[in-house]
Formats: sequence, C-alpha cells, structure tokens
Amino acid sequence: MCSDSGVTELRTSETKLEFPYTRTVGPIVGAFLTGLRDGKLLGTRNRDGRVLFPAVEYDPETGEALTETVEVGPEGTVDGWTWVAHPTPKHPLDRPFAFALIRPDGADTAMVHAVDAGDEATMSTGMRVAPRFRQEAKGIVTDLEAWEPVR
Repeated sequence: MCSDSGVTELRTSETKLEFPYTRTVGPIVGAFLTGLRDGKLLGTRNRDGRVLFPAVEYDPETGEALTETVEVGPEGTVDGWTWVAHPTPKHPLDRPFAFALIRPDGADTAMVHAVDAGDEATMSTGMRVAPRFRQEAKGIVTDLEAWEPVR
C-alpha cells in the first residue's frame, strides 16, 4: 500500500505457530523414566551384547528394536567435558558447571549431562562421578538433576 508520499507502508500481523502433540513413552523409555524416578539408571542391551545408555527403543546402528533393559551405574566415568563458566537461565544449573559425556559403569555408551563439580579445576577426563537425583522425583528426565564428583 502506498501513502501520499509514495512510501510503501508495511502491514504486519503476529501469528503464533504451534505443533502440539502427545506421545506415549512406550515400554523402554517408560522404564528408563521410572528408573530415574526410583533413583536407578537403565540402559538397553543390543544383539551384540553392548549396553546403550540412556535406554533407547532401537539400536542406532541397525535399527533393530531393543527390548532388554539393564541397570547400570550408579557411578560412572567422565569421557570428555567442557566448562560452562557463565550459565544462563536455560542451563540446568544456576552456577558454573561442566557439560560432560558420562559413561555409567556397565554401559558401553555415554550420555551428555551436567556435572556439578564446584570449579573447573576439579574436572578431568576419566574422573569418577555419581548421580544426584531430585528429592521430589516425577518420572521425568530432569529427575537426574546432575552428576557429582566421587570424593
């Protein structure tokens, strides 16, 4: 639309686009979440005998459905990490922490999670960590609040 001065005026409209959906978690992810609620870590065993953590419904290499859950941990090993010196409100902790690849004892794969180490000097690849679960567990992934160094 042109005004009397010949300048085009833009018309705008705000639109909120959403894709709401629900999904059942199924027997494997459901067992994993129930395990977190109960303070346990669950992985799944694939055909080759490897234990994948966290528990997954399908083998990522073959696509084969996985049905056997295996308790792992509770302690684990840091396979790699990076320090977050200035957390934002979107981070899992409100103080400096590490994001780390943590491989629980008995698992062949690792998950990325927060390590509440206190300071960067405490962190090292190969260090031992233990899970810290929320006091009021709800059966959701954030029931595993963070990992802490084993002292």
